[in-house]
Amino acid sequence: MHSWASFPRMPALHPGQRQQGLTLIELLLFLVVVGIALSAMLKVFITATAASTDPMVRRQQLAIAESLLREIELMPFTWCDPDAANAATATSAVDCTTQEVLGPEGGESRSGASLLDNVNDYNGFSMNGITDISGAAVAGLGAYKASVSVVEAALDNVPSTEALKITVTVTAPDGNPKNAITLQGWRTRYAPTAAD
Repeated sequence: MHSWASFPRMPALHPGQRQQGLTLIELLLFLVVVGIALSAMLKVFITATAASTDPMVRRQQLAIAESLLREIELMPFTWCDPDAANAATATSAVDCTTQEVLGPEGGESRSGASLLDNVNDYNGFSMNGITDISGAAVAGLGAYKASVSVVEAALDNVPSTEALKITVTVTAPDGNPKNAITLQGWRTRYAPTAAD
């Protein structure tokens, strides 16, 4: 028979010496702190994922906006409608038989018999489903939307009557305006003269 005296005893702690290991309270506090930190990180990831859109959709939007902006910037910006006989020689609006105004002249469209032929003709232009310049639908881009605004605006030392600010906005298939891409460009007027 064994007596209690024969079992090994835990060594006594000396003053200033600490026992090894965690107490139950320390373990619970650790779990609470780690849980709070993980839930905060998870919330950040969820918010970032929900706010971001598919990178392919963003690239498509950017490509559409760049293409449309480039198309518009390559158009003439003259005093007269480019169809007017004196468009190449006019030096002011007074010289024009048909002056240019913001927006398309009667019957002009992006594709068809009478085409948009000046930068400011694109003011108010929009597409539901992306088409090329000939009017053919671009495969895979039927759910995208594009709109254009062209306004007179001063550009550094160029007065507002001589410069146009072009804004192209492309909306993703989800239709959320927060996910739209907007690009802006500028065109200044040129008016060649007969002496040039």
